[in-house]
Amino acid sequence: MMRFVLIISFQIILIFCLVGCSNSTPTNAIQIVYSIANAEQILPKQVGFVNDYSFVFTPEEREILENQLKNYSNETTNQIAILTIDNIDPYTDIMHYTTDLGNYWGIGLAEKDNGLLIVMRTEDRQIRISSGKGTQKILTDEILKETIDSIIIPKFKEEKFYEGIQDGINDLIKKWN
Repeated sequence: MMRFVLIISFQIILIFCLVGCSNSTPTNAIQIVYSIANAEQILPKQVGFVNDYSFVFTPEEREILENQLKNYSNETTNQIAILTIDNIDPYTDIMHYTTDLGNYWGIGLAEKDNGLLIVMRTEDRQIRISSGKGTQKILTDEILKETIDSIIIPKFKEEKFYEGIQDGINDLIKKWN
């Protein structure tokens, strides 16, 4: 009988702890922590240089971009990848999402850290470009922002997503070389 009372007491204490702990932490304070262990569950798989999960581009446009980026990588070792996606759940911040995804995909050569990832979230029309440390020596955050603001977004406002990405990539390649 004593063992039964101890088990019940322990269960009651555990329930109070769980209820008390869950109410003390607001849900908006929970952050996503990227790790290799959970990356496969929360981040999309890379299928090539162009990962058009929102089907923003036509098959022909995807093929043109894929070939351009593959050829650029072969010529320079610099790598650019594109992702279009409807949402970034469970993330709420596109900057952290893009950084984590670029690290998970391993864009660029590890020893040069020369990768660039363009993420376009179609749900709220956000775009972010994240670069490796080696890339940042040439393509600074200011240059990436300027390309987004002056080249990509004006085309996006006209619903010309392919042209915006294509013109943005051409501008970045010109500055990177």
